[in-house]
Amino acid sequence: MNETAQLNLRIACLRLGAFLCFAGWTWVHFYWEGPYGVLLWHGTTYELANRFGFSWDDFVGSGAGDGLVQKWIARIWLLYLMCAFLSVTVREKSWIQMFGLVIGSGMLTLLSYAAYVSSQNQLPMFIEHGGQMLIPILLVMALAFGASHKATVITAMIALVMTFAGHGCYATGLWPTPGKFYAMTTLILGVEYPTAQALLRTAGILDFWVCIGICIPFLRRSCAFYATVWGCLTAIARPVAGMSWGLNYWGADQYMHEAVLRSPHFLIPLYLFLNWRQPRSAVNTDKLATTHPERMVDR
Repeated sequence: MNETAQLNLRIACLRLGAFLCFAGWTWVHFYWEGPYGVLLWHGTTYELANRFGFSWDDFVGSGAGDGLVQKWIARIWLLYLMCAFLSVTVREKSWIQMFGLVIGSGMLTLLSYAAYVSSQNQLPMFIEHGGQMLIPILLVMALAFGASHKATVITAMIALVMTFAGHGCYATGLWPTPGKFYAMTTLILGVEYPTAQALLRTAGILDFWVCIGICIPFLRRSCAFYATVWGCLTAIARPVAGMSWGLNYWGADQYMHEAVLRSPHFLIPLYLFLNWRQPRSAVNTDKLATTHPERMVDR
C-alpha cells in the first residue's frame, strides 16, 4: 500500500468513527431521548429560563402540551443527524463544516456530563466517553493539520487512554462494577459470577496496561492493536448479549446502536495502529509540521 492510500485510510478511520458515533446517538435521541433531564429538571435551570420570560408551564409543560424542555429534547436528534452528515462531507478547508463538528463534540461532551451526573458523579463514567467526545475533534484536526501531525496523534492517544482508563476503573472494581458488565460476561461466555468477576478484573488490568504501553514507543503499536480488538469486542458485546430471535426486529432497534455509538473505542486505536505502521523515514509523527503527501491527500 502506497503512502497516499495509507493516509486516506487513517482519515477514513476517523471519519467512520465520527459518523457512526453521531449516527448511534441520533438513534438514541430519536427512539428514546437523551439523558438531559438530570441537568434540566431543577430549580436553577428554571430560574434561568424565567429570566428570559418563560413561565413554569412554558418551561416544563402542562397537561395540554409539552413545555420547552420536552420540545427541545424531542428535536435534538436532528442536530446529531446533521453532525453525522457533516462527518461524511467535511473536507480540508471546509471551515464551516469543521466548526459544526466542533459544536458536535461539545454536544457529546454535554451528553457525557449528563451521564456523569446521572451516575452520582462517578468520574470513570465521564472519562470512558473520552473517545466519543474527541472523535469529531480528531477528524477536524486530521483534515486541518494532517493525520500524522503530532497534535492529532497525541489527541488520539489521550482519547484512547481516557476510554480504557474509565473502563478499567469499573472492571477492576476501583469503582463499583456495573451489573451489565457481569450480565454480558455471563450471557456471552456462559460462566458463573466468580469466573465473570475474574475475567473482568483481568480485562481491567489489561486496560490500564494499554494506557501505559501506548506511551512507550516499542510497545505502543502492539497496545494499539490490542485496544482495537478489545474495543471492538466490548462494543459488539452489547447487541450480542441483548438481541434475541424472540424480539421484534431481533432486538436490533434496542441494542444495535450500543455497538454503533462505541465505534470510536476501536477505530481510534486502529487509526493509531495504522499511523505507527510506517517507518519513521516515511512519516515522522514527532514533527509538528505535516508532510507534503498528506496535503495532497487532504485536497
